[in-house]
Amino acid sequence: MRASVRLRPEIAALPPYRQGRPAPAEGYKLSSNENPFPPLPGVAAAVAATANEINRYPDATALVLREKLAERFGVSVDEVIVGAGSVSLLAQFIAAVAGPGDEVVYSWRSFEAYPGLVTVSGATSVQLPNRGDHRHDLNAMADAITKRTRVAIVCSPNNPTGTIVTAAEFESFMSRVPDDVLVLLDEAYIEFVRDEASVDGRTLIGRYPNLVILRTFSKAYGLAGLRVGYAIGPVPILDAARSTAIPLSVTAASAAAALASLEPAAEAELLARVETIAGRREALRNALLEQGWPVPEAHGNFVWLPTGESTTEVAERLFDAGLVTRAFPPEGIRISVGEPESVDTLLRILGELVPASQERHPA
Repeated sequence: MRASVRLRPEIAALPPYRQGRPAPAEGYKLSSNENPFPPLPGVAAAVAATANEINRYPDATALVLREKLAERFGVSVDEVIVGAGSVSLLAQFIAAVAGPGDEVVYSWRSFEAYPGLVTVSGATSVQLPNRGDHRHDLNAMADAITKRTRVAIVCSPNNPTGTIVTAAEFESFMSRVPDDVLVLLDEAYIEFVRDEASVDGRTLIGRYPNLVILRTFSKAYGLAGLRVGYAIGPVPILDAARSTAIPLSVTAASAAAALASLEPAAEAELLARVETIAGRREALRNALLEQGWPVPEAHGNFVWLPTGESTTEVAERLFDAGLVTRAFPPEGIRISVGEPESVDTLLRILGELVPASQERHPA
């Protein structure tokens, strides 16, 4: 049915965010970068304990969680903001800074939500192609900054390609960004990084007046279903983002789960799981390289398969084998590191699909 109200044409043309298909019976969902481990009993108990108060609104600012994070990062509580996942915070910051006539610069391909968030704000996306090694081209991004630029987004590790920005590259980039341009460092997968050369927002806190660092409890901490993320940055910028937030978007259950996850024993177990996933990721990537797939270095909880024009065909073959992956035609497929039982099937199918030009040949 045709809409009877006058919609913004750019919004009417904007495709909504779509989740991956559910996994078939006895299959594996490898499309959403979810943590395959079940919730810790203590975290589940903390969530359950909030059920008796669901008739009450939660603390609008998630103050106790902010206090815990402020202590951890050595900042004041006002330098921390908590939102319904880091993507919600991205929307708040973009809305606070950019509007019609403004530009937001980011690498592409990167997180699929960026274009929609920019369009909703009324601003215009300026997408800079990834380099041939699937990494950000920060020099090109810096070159693209104009008087209209209000925000630059850097995603490390980059979703969906899995590549990192090094600390040296980021510092060089920041030296070229004007102080009145907001830089959002999206570190949703930072806990999975094992490369010491990688940028780490924690080491940059307080160094730049225009830098905000975003992280989440969805991936490493396994709270994707509860939607809780946080950002750290200068108070005036965070206050502006607080003004654009939907009130009471972080539930009591979300805050309780995050706090329980930060308890020392719980966090130690969760980070041990992260170590397991990182090891599984490396083994998977090495196996794919051995098959002949040109898989870039992987630093998140997923690998990137550059399948090009064959993307849809390969994704369908995997789906038929019970594996749901995230296809980005005509570029590639993002494959989450899931249950170990999924790996054998994944490697068997992909071993049959290696392009002839990529197959390994004996010396």
